[in-house]
Amino acid sequence: MQNRFTFFTFETMLKKYHTKGIIEAGCDEAGRGCLAGPVYAAAVILPPDFEHELLNDSKQLTENQRKDLRPIIESQALAWAVGIVSPKEIDDINILNASFLAMHRAIDQLTTRPESLLIDGNRFSPYFGIPHQCIIKGDGKYLSIAAASVLAKTHRDEYMQGIHEELPIYHWDSNKGYPTKAHRAAIKEHGATDYHRKTFRLLK
Repeated sequence: MQNRFTFFTFETMLKKYHTKGIIEAGCDEAGRGCLAGPVYAAAVILPPDFEHELLNDSKQLTENQRKDLRPIIESQALAWAVGIVSPKEIDDINILNASFLAMHRAIDQLTTRPESLLIDGNRFSPYFGIPHQCIIKGDGKYLSIAAASVLAKTHRDEYMQGIHEELPIYHWDSNKGYPTKAHRAAIKEHGATDYHRKTFRLLK
C-alpha cells in the first residue's frame, strides 16, 4: 500500500518559533464562516525539535492528510487542547467573539502553561497573564499554528459528520456547515435547526 504522503511535493518552510527560548502555543479556529455547527479552536505547544515534512496550513492539505497528521500532533505535542463554542453562544456574542472564546477555552485546558500565544489572524481578545502575537496567515508561517489549524479542523469535521448522521438532509458530511448551494437549498426546503446560527444569513 502506498504511503499517502508519497506524491505530496509541497515543501514547507514553516518556522519552529516566534521567540526562541520560551514556551509558545499556536492557536487557530475552524468553522468561523459556517452557517451551522459550533466554532472550534485548538491550542498546541510543540516540542522545540518538532518537524514534519507535511505539516502546513490545514486548508492546503487533503482530508486524509489532516487525518494522518492529527494523531502525530496529539502524540508528540507537549500539550494540546480544543475549545468549542456552540451555535447559541455564537448568536449571543457574535462569531468574532466566539472565535476568541473558543481559543480561550482551548488555552484554559492546556496542561503546560505557555509563555506566549501565537494567534492566527489580525485580532484577538487578550488572555489574562499571557502575551500574544497576532500573525496574519500564521497557519502558513508557524508550525504550532499549523498544528492548531489541523486539530481544530479535524475535531470539528468529526463533529459535523456525527450530526450529519442525525440530519443527513443538510449534507453536513460534505459541506461541514459551510454555505454551499445544497446546504442553502436544504435550509429553504426543511427550515433551520438548532445546529444553525440564527443570526447568520441562512438564505440569500
